[in-house]
Amino acid sequence: MGDVCVGVGFRAATSSTDILAAVRHALTSANPGSDATLDCLCTLDRKATEPAVRDAAAALGVAVRGFAAGELAAVEVANPSDRVHSATGSPSVAEAAAVLGAGGGPLIVTKWSANGVVVAAARKVS
Repeated sequence: MGDVCVGVGFRAATSSTDILAAVRHALTSANPGSDATLDCLCTLDRKATEPAVRDAAAALGVAVRGFAAGELAAVEVANPSDRVHSATGSPSVAEAAAVLGAGGGPLIVTKWSANGVVVAAARKVS
C-alpha cells in the first residue's frame, strides 16, 4: 500500500496516456521521498469507471477510487473553480479527491493541468 494519492479530473476525450503523463508529472513534482509510493488514483465517482482512468490505474498497478460531488464539495481546497463547480457540483475534483483518498492528508502538489487532465497529490495520514 502506498502513501500518496493522486486526484484526477479529466475531459471525456482524454486518453490513458495523457492521464499517465499527468500523474507521473505530479509524482515527480511532489518529490515525496525515495520511499514514497502511489496508493491510488481518485476522481469524481461518475468518472471512476471511464476506460482512460481505469487503464491508467492498471498501468500504474493501483486502484481507482470515486467520490460523490457532495463529498468533494465538502473539502476546502487551495484552487476552487467556478467552472468545475458548474460542471460537476463541486468546486474541485483533483485536489479534493486527492485529500479524500489520503484520508484528509495534506496536499503535496496543488492542481496542475495539461492535455485535458488536472492532477493533484496528497500524502496519506497513518
